[in-house]
Amino acid sequence: MSKDLKISVLNLVYVREGYDSKDAFTRMRLLAEELDHTTYERYWISEHHNMKSIASSATRLLIQYTLQHTDRIRVGSGGVMLPNHTPYIVAEEFGTMYELFGDRLDIGLGRAPGTDQLTANAIRRGNHQGMFNFEDEIRELQFFLSDKEAHVIANPGLNTNVPLYVLGSSTDSAHIAAKLGLPYAFAAHFAPAMMKEAFEIYERNFQPSEQLKEPYKMACLNVCVQDTQEEAEYVVTSHYQNVFGMITNHRGPMKRPVTNMDDIWSMQHKEIIQTRFPVQILGDKEKALRDLEVFQEEYNADEIIAATAIYDTDAFIKSYKLFEDVVKEYNKKQ
Repeated sequence: MSKDLKISVLNLVYVREGYDSKDAFTRMRLLAEELDHTTYERYWISEHHNMKSIASSATRLLIQYTLQHTDRIRVGSGGVMLPNHTPYIVAEEFGTMYELFGDRLDIGLGRAPGTDQLTANAIRRGNHQGMFNFEDEIRELQFFLSDKEAHVIANPGLNTNVPLYVLGSSTDSAHIAAKLGLPYAFAAHFAPAMMKEAFEIYERNFQPSEQLKEPYKMACLNVCVQDTQEEAEYVVTSHYQNVFGMITNHRGPMKRPVTNMDDIWSMQHKEIIQTRFPVQILGDKEKALRDLEVFQEEYNADEIIAATAIYDTDAFIKSYKLFEDVVKEYNKKQ
Protein backbone atom coordinates (compact mmCIF):
# COMPACT_ATOMS: atom_id res chain seq x y z
CA MET A 1 0.00 0.00 0.00
CA SER A 2 1.44 3.36 -1.03
CA LYS A 3 1.98 6.16 1.46
CA ASP A 4 -0.38 9.12 1.39
CA LEU A 5 0.87 12.16 -0.46
CA LYS A 6 1.49 14.98 2.01
CA ILE A 7 0.86 18.66 1.37
CA SER A 8 2.42 21.84 2.69
CA VAL A 9 2.52 25.59 2.02
CA LEU A 10 5.15 27.95 0.69
CA ASN A 11 4.16 31.55 1.37
CA LEU A 12 6.20 34.23 -0.39
CA VAL A 13 4.27 36.91 1.56
CA TYR A 14 3.17 38.90 -1.45
CA VAL A 15 2.46 42.62 -1.18
CA ARG A 16 -0.75 43.43 -3.08
CA GLU A 17 -1.26 46.52 -5.21
CA GLY A 18 -2.90 49.21 -3.06
CA TYR A 19 -1.68 47.65 0.19
CA ASP A 20 1.52 47.54 2.25
CA SER A 21 3.81 45.01 3.92
CA LYS A 22 1.76 45.02 7.12
CA ASP A 23 -1.23 43.86 5.09
CA ALA A 24 0.92 41.10 3.58
CA PHE A 25 1.83 39.90 7.09
CA THR A 26 -1.84 39.90 8.09
CA ARG A 27 -2.79 37.77 5.08
CA MET A 28 0.12 35.45 5.86
CA ARG A 29 -1.22 35.00 9.39
CA LEU A 30 -4.82 34.51 8.27
CA LEU A 31 -3.83 31.69 5.94
CA ALA A 32 -1.79 29.99 8.66
CA GLU A 33 -4.70 30.21 11.10
CA GLU A 34 -7.08 28.74 8.52
CA LEU A 35 -4.79 25.81 7.75
CA ASP A 36 -3.53 25.13 11.27
CA HIS A 37 -5.88 22.21 11.98
CA THR A 38 -6.07 20.77 8.49
CA THR A 39 -3.99 18.05 6.83
CA TYR A 40 -1.35 20.57 5.75
CA GLU A 41 1.93 19.35 7.19
CA ARG A 42 4.07 22.50 7.27
CA TYR A 43 3.93 26.22 6.54
CA TRP A 44 7.14 27.54 5.04
CA ILE A 45 8.02 31.18 4.48
CA SER A 46 10.49 32.21 1.81
CA GLU A 47 13.50 34.52 2.03
CA HIS A 48 13.77 37.19 -0.66
CA HIS A 49 15.37 40.63 -0.63
CA ASN A 50 15.08 43.88 -2.61
CA MET A 51 11.64 43.05 -4.03
CA LYS A 52 8.64 45.39 -3.84
CA SER A 53 6.25 42.50 -4.43
CA ILE A 54 7.52 40.25 -1.60
CA ALA A 55 7.78 41.12 2.11
CA SER A 56 9.49 37.96 3.41
CA SER A 57 12.96 39.43 3.91
CA ALA A 58 13.13 38.96 7.70
CA THR A 59 12.02 35.35 7.47
CA ARG A 60 12.71 34.26 11.04
CA LEU A 61 10.62 37.10 12.47
CA LEU A 62 7.71 35.98 10.29
CA ILE A 63 8.19 32.37 11.36
CA GLN A 64 7.96 33.47 14.99
CA TYR A 65 4.85 35.54 14.23
CA THR A 66 3.23 32.53 12.56
CA LEU A 67 4.12 30.22 15.44
CA GLN A 68 2.49 32.66 17.84
CA HIS A 69 -0.82 32.36 15.94
CA THR A 70 -0.90 28.59 15.34
CA ASP A 71 -0.93 25.46 17.51
CA ARG A 72 -0.26 22.41 15.33
CA ILE A 73 1.18 23.07 11.89
CA ARG A 74 4.96 22.94 11.50
CA VAL A 75 6.46 26.31 10.58
CA GLY A 76 9.77 26.93 8.91
CA SER A 77 11.90 28.46 6.22
CA GLY A 78 11.59 27.92 2.52
CA GLY A 79 14.32 28.70 3.05
CA VAL A 80 17.12 30.19 5.05
CA MET A 81 19.53 31.26 2.33
CA LEU A 82 22.81 30.23 3.95
CA PRO A 83 25.08 32.64 2.04
CA ASN A 84 23.30 35.42 3.95
CA HIS A 85 23.63 34.00 7.47
CA THR A 86 26.19 32.19 9.57
CA PRO A 87 25.17 28.67 10.66
CA TYR A 88 25.86 29.68 14.25
CA ILE A 89 23.32 32.52 14.24
CA VAL A 90 20.76 30.33 12.45
CA ALA A 91 21.20 27.69 15.19
CA GLU A 92 20.77 30.26 17.96
CA GLU A 93 17.66 31.83 16.43
CA PHE A 94 15.90 28.56 15.61
CA GLY A 95 17.04 27.15 18.95
CA THR A 96 15.40 30.09 20.68
CA MET A 97 12.14 29.54 18.78
CA TYR A 98 12.32 25.83 19.62
CA GLU A 99 12.46 26.64 23.32
CA LEU A 100 9.55 29.06 22.99
CA PHE A 101 7.28 26.99 20.73
CA GLY A 102 8.46 23.39 20.92
CA ASP A 103 9.13 20.89 18.16
CA ARG A 104 7.19 22.59 15.34
CA LEU A 105 10.13 24.02 13.39
CA ASP A 106 11.73 23.13 10.06
CA ILE A 107 14.87 24.67 8.57
CA GLY A 108 14.86 24.60 4.79
CA LEU A 109 18.28 25.63 3.45
CA GLY A 110 19.16 27.28 0.15
CA ARG A 111 22.59 27.83 -1.36
CA ALA A 112 21.78 31.08 -3.23
CA PRO A 113 21.36 34.53 -1.64
CA GLY A 114 17.76 34.94 -2.81
CA THR A 115 18.47 38.26 -4.44
CA ASP A 116 20.71 40.10 -6.91
CA GLN A 117 24.47 40.44 -6.41
CA LEU A 118 24.35 44.11 -5.39
CA THR A 119 21.87 43.32 -2.60
CA ALA A 120 23.87 40.23 -1.62
CA ASN A 121 26.87 42.51 -1.06
CA ALA A 122 24.76 44.72 1.20
CA ILE A 123 23.72 41.65 3.22
CA ARG A 124 27.12 40.01 3.73
CA ARG A 125 29.59 42.81 2.79
CA GLY A 126 31.22 40.77 0.02
CA ASN A 127 31.52 37.50 2.00
CA HIS A 128 29.68 34.98 -0.18
CA GLN A 129 31.66 31.81 0.47
CA GLY A 130 28.47 30.12 1.66
CA MET A 131 27.47 29.52 -1.95
CA PHE A 132 30.61 27.45 -2.45
CA ASN A 133 30.70 25.83 1.01
CA PHE A 134 27.03 24.86 1.17
CA GLU A 135 27.65 21.29 2.32
CA ASP A 136 30.16 22.38 4.97
CA GLU A 137 27.79 25.04 6.30
CA ILE A 138 24.95 22.51 6.55
CA ARG A 139 27.23 20.20 8.53
CA GLU A 140 28.20 23.10 10.78
CA LEU A 141 24.56 23.93 11.42
CA GLN A 142 23.83 20.26 12.17
CA PHE A 143 26.64 20.30 14.71
CA PHE A 144 25.34 23.38 16.53
CA LEU A 145 21.84 21.83 16.70
CA SER A 146 23.12 18.45 17.93
CA ASP A 147 24.01 17.25 21.44
CA LYS A 148 27.74 17.51 20.69
CA GLU A 149 29.58 20.14 22.72
CA ALA A 150 32.75 22.06 21.87
CA HIS A 151 34.37 25.33 22.93
CA VAL A 152 31.64 27.13 20.96
CA ILE A 153 28.05 26.06 21.56
CA ALA A 154 24.74 27.50 20.37
CA ASN A 155 22.58 28.10 23.40
CA PRO A 156 19.68 27.92 22.76
CA GLY A 157 20.15 25.50 19.86
CA LEU A 158 22.22 22.77 21.45
CA ASN A 159 20.45 19.38 21.34
CA THR A 160 17.29 20.73 19.70
CA ASN A 161 17.97 18.77 16.48
CA VAL A 162 15.62 20.97 14.46
CA PRO A 163 15.16 19.00 11.20
CA LEU A 164 16.96 20.28 8.11
CA TYR A 165 15.79 20.22 4.49
CA VAL A 166 17.90 20.93 1.41
CA LEU A 167 16.30 23.19 -1.21
CA GLY A 168 17.33 23.21 -4.85
CA SER A 169 16.44 24.44 -8.31
CA SER A 170 19.15 22.52 -10.20
CA THR A 171 21.01 19.24 -9.75
CA ASP A 172 23.78 20.66 -7.51
CA SER A 173 21.88 20.49 -4.24
CA ALA A 174 20.48 17.05 -5.08
CA HIS A 175 23.96 15.59 -4.66
CA ILE A 176 24.37 17.32 -1.29
CA ALA A 177 20.93 16.29 0.01
CA ALA A 178 21.66 12.67 -0.97
CA LYS A 179 25.12 12.66 0.59
CA LEU A 180 23.87 14.13 3.88
CA GLY A 181 20.75 11.97 3.98
CA LEU A 182 18.34 14.92 4.20
CA PRO A 183 14.92 15.56 2.64
CA TYR A 184 15.16 17.33 -0.72
CA ALA A 185 12.74 20.05 -1.85
CA PHE A 186 12.82 21.13 -5.50
CA ALA A 187 11.73 24.65 -6.47
CA ALA A 188 9.59 23.76 -9.48
CA HIS A 189 7.46 26.85 -8.90
CA PHE A 190 10.14 28.91 -10.66
CA ALA A 191 12.63 26.45 -12.19
CA PRO A 192 11.00 23.14 -13.14
CA ALA A 193 13.33 22.15 -15.99
CA MET A 194 15.79 20.00 -14.03
CA MET A 195 13.44 18.50 -11.46
CA LYS A 196 13.27 14.98 -12.89
CA GLU A 197 17.04 14.70 -13.23
CA ALA A 198 17.56 16.16 -9.76
CA PHE A 199 15.14 13.68 -8.17
CA GLU A 200 16.85 10.79 -9.97
CA ILE A 201 20.28 11.91 -8.72
CA TYR A 202 18.93 12.29 -5.20
CA GLU A 203 17.33 8.85 -5.08
CA ARG A 204 20.26 7.09 -6.76
CA ASN A 205 22.87 8.55 -4.41
CA PHE A 206 20.92 8.75 -1.16
CA GLN A 207 22.78 7.74 2.01
CA PRO A 208 20.68 7.14 5.16
CA SER A 209 21.27 9.46 8.12
CA GLU A 210 20.09 9.90 11.69
CA GLN A 211 17.36 12.22 10.42
CA LEU A 212 16.19 10.18 7.44
CA LYS A 213 16.42 6.50 6.48
CA GLU A 214 15.16 6.68 2.90
CA PRO A 215 14.81 9.43 0.25
CA TYR A 216 12.09 12.00 0.75
CA LYS A 217 11.19 14.10 -2.30
CA MET A 218 9.30 17.38 -1.99
CA ALA A 219 8.12 19.37 -5.01
CA CYS A 220 7.16 23.03 -4.71
CA LEU A 221 4.50 23.75 -7.34
CA ASN A 222 2.43 26.75 -8.32
CA VAL A 223 -1.14 25.80 -7.44
CA CYS A 224 -4.37 27.64 -8.17
CA VAL A 225 -7.70 25.89 -7.51
CA GLN A 226 -11.12 27.56 -7.52
CA ASP A 227 -14.74 26.45 -7.72
CA THR A 228 -14.77 26.74 -11.52
CA GLN A 229 -12.19 26.58 -14.27
CA GLU A 230 -13.10 30.12 -15.30
CA GLU A 231 -12.53 31.51 -11.81
CA ALA A 232 -9.15 29.79 -11.57
CA GLU A 233 -8.02 31.11 -14.93
CA TYR A 234 -9.10 34.61 -13.89
CA VAL A 235 -7.39 34.80 -10.48
CA VAL A 236 -4.17 33.16 -11.78
CA THR A 237 -3.55 36.22 -13.97
CA SER A 238 -2.07 37.93 -10.89
CA HIS A 239 0.68 35.28 -10.93
CA TYR A 240 1.26 35.80 -14.64
CA GLN A 241 1.48 39.58 -14.20
CA ASN A 242 3.97 39.13 -11.34
CA VAL A 243 6.28 37.08 -13.50
CA PHE A 244 5.78 39.36 -16.51
CA GLY A 245 6.85 42.35 -14.42
CA MET A 246 9.91 40.47 -13.19
CA ILE A 247 11.17 39.38 -16.61
CA THR A 248 10.51 42.81 -18.15
CA ASN A 249 12.12 44.60 -15.19
CA HIS A 250 8.89 46.34 -14.12
CA ARG A 251 8.72 45.00 -10.60
CA GLY A 252 6.03 46.05 -8.20
CA PRO A 253 3.28 44.78 -5.90
CA MET A 254 1.01 41.93 -6.98
CA LYS A 255 -1.56 43.23 -9.43
CA ARG A 256 -5.29 42.62 -9.47
CA PRO A 257 -6.44 39.89 -11.86
CA VAL A 258 -7.42 40.78 -15.41
CA THR A 259 -9.86 39.21 -17.84
CA ASN A 260 -7.40 38.97 -20.73
CA MET A 261 -3.63 38.49 -20.40
CA ASP A 262 -3.24 38.84 -24.16
CA ASP A 263 -3.67 42.58 -23.69
CA ILE A 264 -0.51 42.53 -21.53
CA TRP A 265 1.93 39.89 -22.75
CA SER A 266 3.25 38.98 -26.17
CA MET A 267 3.18 35.39 -27.43
CA GLN A 268 6.90 35.20 -26.70
CA HIS A 269 6.44 36.34 -23.10
CA LYS A 270 3.52 33.96 -22.68
CA GLU A 271 5.67 31.03 -23.79
CA ILE A 272 8.53 32.01 -21.45
CA ILE A 273 6.25 32.50 -18.43
CA GLN A 274 4.22 29.33 -18.89
CA THR A 275 7.37 27.28 -19.45
CA ARG A 276 9.67 28.69 -16.78
CA PHE A 277 7.05 29.62 -14.16
CA PRO A 278 4.21 27.21 -14.90
CA VAL A 279 1.11 26.80 -12.78
CA GLN A 280 1.35 23.04 -12.55
CA ILE A 281 -2.05 22.58 -10.88
CA LEU A 282 -4.71 24.94 -12.23
CA GLY A 283 -8.48 24.80 -12.43
CA ASP A 284 -11.49 23.44 -10.62
CA LYS A 285 -11.13 20.39 -8.37
CA GLU A 286 -11.70 17.90 -11.19
CA LYS A 287 -9.06 19.48 -13.43
CA ALA A 288 -6.67 19.94 -10.48
CA LEU A 289 -6.97 16.23 -9.66
CA ARG A 290 -6.06 15.32 -13.23
CA ASP A 291 -3.10 17.71 -13.12
CA LEU A 292 -1.92 16.14 -9.85
CA GLU A 293 -2.26 12.61 -11.20
CA VAL A 294 -0.24 13.49 -14.30
CA PHE A 295 2.44 15.14 -12.18
CA GLN A 296 2.69 12.22 -9.77
CA GLU A 297 2.82 9.69 -12.58
CA GLU A 298 6.04 11.33 -13.72
CA TYR A 299 7.64 12.50 -10.47
CA ASN A 300 6.12 10.47 -7.61
CA ALA A 301 6.83 13.13 -4.97
CA ASP A 302 6.34 12.34 -1.29
CA GLU A 303 5.08 15.84 -0.58
CA ILE A 304 3.70 18.76 -2.59
CA ILE A 305 4.49 22.25 -1.31
CA ALA A 306 1.85 24.56 -2.76
CA ALA A 307 2.85 28.10 -3.71
CA THR A 308 -0.11 30.30 -4.58
CA ALA A 309 -0.19 33.86 -5.90
CA ILE A 310 -3.78 35.14 -5.74
CA TYR A 311 -4.75 38.76 -5.07
CA ASP A 312 -8.03 38.31 -3.19
CA THR A 313 -7.68 36.91 0.35
CA ASP A 314 -10.81 34.74 0.21
CA ALA A 315 -9.81 33.23 -3.14
CA PHE A 316 -6.25 32.80 -1.84
CA ILE A 317 -7.41 30.79 1.18
CA LYS A 318 -10.01 28.94 -0.88
CA SER A 319 -7.34 27.68 -3.27
CA TYR A 320 -5.47 25.98 -0.43
CA LYS A 321 -8.63 24.44 1.01
CA LEU A 322 -9.80 23.12 -2.34
CA PHE A 323 -6.34 21.73 -3.04
CA GLU A 324 -6.54 19.84 0.26
CA ASP A 325 -9.77 18.25 -1.00
CA VAL A 326 -8.02 17.33 -4.24
CA VAL A 327 -5.15 15.63 -2.44
CA LYS A 328 -7.55 13.73 -0.17
CA GLU A 329 -9.31 12.43 -3.27
CA TYR A 330 -5.98 11.53 -4.85
CA ASN A 331 -4.92 9.58 -1.76
CA LYS A 332 -8.22 7.68 -1.71
CA LYS A 333 -7.62 6.51 -5.26
CA GLN A 334 -4.12 5.19 -4.58
